[in-house]
Amino acid sequence: MRFTTRFKPKRADELIGGRLHFIIRHMIVGRVEILAFDDRDDGRVDIVCAAGLEPVHPQPKRAHQGWRYLSEADAPKTADGASGIGDLPPELYRELAAISLI
Repeated sequence: MRFTTRFKPKRADELIGGRLHFIIRHMIVGRVEILAFDDRDDGRVDIVCAAGLEPVHPQPKRAHQGWRYLSEADAPKTADGASGIGDLPPELYRELAAISLI
């Protein structure tokens, strides 16, 4: 998968092997592994990522522009199927996460 951005991050070399997190409706909901950064002919940069989206336990996060670097302790945990929490309806899941019950 490729995502296009206007500017290459200053710490791009550190990000390879790290994760790109997705924020939807003020919640971090998933992530993909960053494999490389490719410069394009039009001056933009492609973020080359692994093909699979890894769901995570939703975590509240304000919308922002630009790069944010999360330490391992601050990154959301992977949603595991063993707990059954991932089987909840999305609206209920979001509400419970918003009040920190899951």
